[in-house]
Amino acid sequence: MSYADEVFLRNCRDILDHGVWDTDRPVRPRWEDGTPAHTVKCFGVVNRYDLRREFPILTLRRQYFKSALDELLWIWQKKSNRIADLNSHVWDAWADETGSIGKAYGYQLGVEYDFPEGRMDQVDWILKTLRENPASRRMVTSIFNHHDLKDMGLQPCAWSMTFNVSGRTLNGILNQRSQDMLTANGWNVMQYAALLMMLAQVSGLEAGELVHVIADCHIYDRHVPLVEELLRREPFPAPTVTLDSAVTDFYAFTKSSFTVENYRCHEFDHAIEVAV
Repeated sequence: MSYADEVFLRNCRDILDHGVWDTDRPVRPRWEDGTPAHTVKCFGVVNRYDLRREFPILTLRRQYFKSALDELLWIWQKKSNRIADLNSHVWDAWADETGSIGKAYGYQLGVEYDFPEGRMDQVDWILKTLRENPASRRMVTSIFNHHDLKDMGLQPCAWSMTFNVSGRTLNGILNQRSQDMLTANGWNVMQYAALLMMLAQVSGLEAGELVHVIADCHIYDRHVPLVEELLRREPFPAPTVTLDSAVTDFYAFTKSSFTVENYRCHEFDHAIEVAV
């Protein structure tokens, strides 16, 4: 089976068998009918994915890799907060009447700061440091800016990346304050695995480990039967995911820069309701 499937199944079993429900308190998220969306969760989940072995993509249910890439490039490359710059509609519920999600996600990565190396935004600072000072232990990005939280359509879930080079290998730690296992886990893991591959390639490095740290790892109440269905499925082997080696500029990558081969997956026969 895909290693991503193995990790996902282990996490889901642990949540359902040992997790804590929040049904004894009020919660912010709601289902479309206005019903509170409660969760069962585990705290402090840490997963590791070695990209030198395989690309982490779920086969238990179809993963829309190109759509996930589109969102990642919207945040890290376009540094945009306008949903018009995104091809999918995953952010529509969080946008205001102008089509903006406020000072969230890509907006934060596009803000320029006076770094010791000069004035630039966080992405350009990481790119510069990887090229010029790969031994640095200070390569940290953060989009959880407390000063701007009041102006965000949604406070960031995946909020921090720490990059570290060991020899010629680029590793990364993704910190996530909250994760909906059914709808977001596979999506975020393949996004940040792709980001690690892109940054490694343009820096003359090899992509190594992605470490995913999840503070609140949860399953929504209405998703429990769907997760139980996934637990009964037999996963497929991982596909092969490659990156166009001719691209040497981070801002030149597109969705078409990645090729996915031999991807077999299970399908869902029903839509998945999303809590907002």
